[in-house]
Amino acid sequence: MIESKRLLLAASLTMFASGVQAQSANTPAAPAPMSILAPRSEGNQAVETFYASRNGALIWLKDENTRPAATAFADVLRKTGALADAGDLGARVDAAIAANDDKAISAAWVRYVQALKAPIRGMNYGDPALTLKSLTPSVILAQAASAPSLADHVRQIAAVNPFYTALRDAAAKQGATADPHVRATLDRLRLIPSNGRMILVDSANAQLMMVENGRVVDSMKVIVGKPANKTPLLAGTIHYVTFNPYWHIPTDVAQRRVAPVVLKRGVSYLKAARYQTVATFGQGEDPIDPATVDWKSVADGTVKVHIRQLNGPNNMMGKMKFGFTNDYGVYLHDTPHKDLFEKSKRNLSLGCIRLEHPERLAQWVLGRDPTPPSDGIELQVPIDKGIPIYVTYMTARPDNGTVAFATDVYGWDVPGAIEVAKVDAGEADATAQAAP
Repeated sequence: MIESKRLLLAASLTMFASGVQAQSANTPAAPAPMSILAPRSEGNQAVETFYASRNGALIWLKDENTRPAATAFADVLRKTGALADAGDLGARVDAAIAANDDKAISAAWVRYVQALKAPIRGMNYGDPALTLKSLTPSVILAQAASAPSLADHVRQIAAVNPFYTALRDAAAKQGATADPHVRATLDRLRLIPSNGRMILVDSANAQLMMVENGRVVDSMKVIVGKPANKTPLLAGTIHYVTFNPYWHIPTDVAQRRVAPVVLKRGVSYLKAARYQTVATFGQGEDPIDPATVDWKSVADGTVKVHIRQLNGPNNMMGKMKFGFTNDYGVYLHDTPHKDLFEKSKRNLSLGCIRLEHPERLAQWVLGRDPTPPSDGIELQVPIDKGIPIYVTYMTARPDNGTVAFATDVYGWDVPGAIEVAKVDAGEADATAQAAP
C-alpha cells in the first residue's frame, strides 16, 4: 500500500472524474485486457449484414453532424490504447474517416463496445442482475444509428463510469495507458454503474466508499484478506443489517485454534470464551453438549465441529455485520480490534472485510439511526432498497490529475493470474482462540 494515509485522505475529499475522492489502490491481477484491435471476420460479416439491412445507409460519415463522432471515437481509442493487442485502432479509425469507410469505423466501434461489455474475469456474482450485459453487433450499431446525437452517444458509452473515466484520462495525460496496473484496474472498473447508490470496496487499497450517482459521499478504512486468503472480486446486493451477530467459526479455525485449547483446558474453556457448539450452521442452530464432541478427532481433522461465538463486546463480528450472497462466504463486519486500522498495510483477515466505522455504513444504508433495539439478541434489520456492493481491486487510481500506484499484493495484475482461493464461510479473526 503506497502512502496509504495521504491517499485515504485524498479519497475522502476528492472524487473520480466528478469530484470523487482519488486514492492509490492495490488491484488484483487484472484479467488480460480485451483485445479490440485484432481483425475478426465474423464481426466484419455482422457489420456487412447490418449495412445491407439498411441499404448501405451511413452512420458515422452521413453528414457534418455525425463526422465529429467518428473523430471523438478515434480520440477515445488513443486514450485507451492499453486495450489494444495489435496495431493502433485509433489510427485505423482515422484512416477510415479519410477514406470515407463507414463500415470500418462501425467494425471498430462494435469491437470496442463488446470489449467494454465483456465478462470480468474472476468476478463472482452473488446477484446475477449486476452482471455486464453483452450486446450483439446489430444491437450496438442500431443504438448508434438511432442516437439523437451520435457524438453524445460515443461520449456516454466511452465514459463507462466516473471512476473509469478519471483513471483513463489521468493515465493518458501521464503516458501510462499501457501500464499493466492501469490496464488491469480499468478492466475491472468496467462493471461499476454510473448512477445509483452503491458500496465500492477497493481491497487493494483497503478502503470502502459509499457512492451516490458516481460521487463518493463517505469512505472508511477496511481490513481485507491476507495474500494467502485473498478477498475475492464480488458483486452482490446487501438486503439487511445484522445487529448483535453471532460469529460462526470456520471449521478449519476450530480445528487449529479451538480444539487444542479445549484438549488442554477442558470444555469449560468454551463457556468462558462464549463459544457454543451447535449441530450445524444456518437455520435451526441447535446447541449440542460440547462434552459429546470428540475433540481429539476435531484436532486431527477427522471430525468437524460447528462453533459459534455468542454476541458481546469481544465477539469477532463486533456489533453488526452486512451479509450478501456470494460463493465465498464473505461479508462486511465490525471488529473489536480497532487498533488494526492504524496499520498502513491492512491485508490481515481470512477474506472477509472488517469495517472501521460500521455504524456510519449502517446509518447510510438504512437512512436512520442504526442503534439496535436490544443488546442480547441477533437481529436482522431489512434495508428499504437493497444496496449493490462491488468488491474490486485497484492498483491504479487518479490522484490530482496523475496516476497513483499501489502494490499488487495479490499478484492479480499479471494477465491470467486471477485465481481466487475459496474463503471459508464465516470469516475468522486470526486470533480466534482468544482466551477469556
